[in-house]
Parts: sequence; C-alpha cells; structure tokens
Amino acid sequence: MDDGAGAVDLENRRGEPLLDMHLFGRPLFLVATGGALITGMAVIGLMSYLPTVLQLSRGLTPLGSAALFSLWSGLSFVTALLARRMLPHARARLSLGLALSGAGMPAMLGLVGGWSWWKILLGLAVSGVGSGLINASLTHLAIESVPHHRVSMGSGANNTARYVGSSLGVAAMASIVGAYGPAEGIDIALIACSALSLLAAAAVLLVRPRHR
Repeated sequence: MDDGAGAVDLENRRGEPLLDMHLFGRPLFLVATGGALITGMAVIGLMSYLPTVLQLSRGLTPLGSAALFSLWSGLSFVTALLARRMLPHARARLSLGLALSGAGMPAMLGLVGGWSWWKILLGLAVSGVGSGLINASLTHLAIESVPHHRVSMGSGANNTARYVGSSLGVAAMASIVGAYGPAEGIDIALIACSALSLLAAAAVLLVRPRHR
C-alpha cells in the first residue's frame, strides 16, 4: 500500500508523469480504461484458456481448436471493420459489445460434460460479434477521453489495462478449473465472465461523461 501511494504521489509531482492521475477524474477515461480491464479479464482471459480446456477434456487437437475458435476471432475481425456503420457512437458500441459477449457465454455451458456443436458455435458467434464491437470502441474511447496532449497516455493506459486484465483472467480461469475440475470449473468461469461483462455493459451506459 505504501509503495502504491508513493508511486501515485511521485506521478502527481512530476512535470511529465507516466500517467496523469487526474485523468481518473474523467468519467469517460474510467469507462475506456475500466472497459479494457474487464474485456481482458472476462473476454480475452476466457477465450485464451477455453481452447486448452477443450483440448484436454474433449480430445481436440491444437489445430482443431484453432479452427473452431477462428469463428470467434474471424467474426470479431469482420465486425470491428463494420462497427462504425452499425453504431456511430463508441460508448454505445462498447456497451453492446460487452452485452453480446456476456450473452454468448451461457450458450456454452455444459460443453465439457456434454459436447454440443450448436451450443459452442452459437456461443462463439455471438461472443465474436461482441468482441468486434468492443475492439472497435476501446481505442476510440481511450483517445476521446483525454486532452489532446495526453492522447498517447490514454492509449497506453488502455492497452496496459487490457493486458493486465488478460493476465488476471487467464490466472483466474486456471485457478477455477484447477479447483473444481474442467466440467464444473469452466461452467463457473462462463457464468462469472458473463455476469462481469453484462454488469460492465450496464455501467458503461450509466456513466455520464462531462463535456470538455
């Protein structure tokens, strides 16, 4: 705690801080950075670990799981390209993306215990569209949420939050699956990530950004 408080105090006293702590007083910056953190934990963390679980529990090969999850990544890529035509406002895109990601996860419940192609394909498809909307929104919000001379700082904070979240997400998935086993563990993880994504989607809409 002392080290953390010291780091904050040091950044506040520097003429050119690595991260301007006053940015956390901007609601839109909190939306962008918090959204990136939640995305890393609940979306990237889950989707990074789920192929490994399916390989170990369902006998999928690495190539087979990569081909299966290309549905999620492919739809994410295409949706990100088309996102601005679908929804022009970045905050609305982020909220919808988090909501779709959260909505797709429960479709995959019970995968380890009883394999179902339509369940995993539906879950990956819905979550993939949601992930694309998220990816098309976070960078936009990260830049929009800071003063013009802090654009690099906003982008850096956003990327850092996303990858810190990803690390925490993968660690959490591994801990849950290790504690409860693949079948029950991955279901717990899916429910938790879905709930976190849906709560974040609601929070994004509730935050009212101040005019600059």
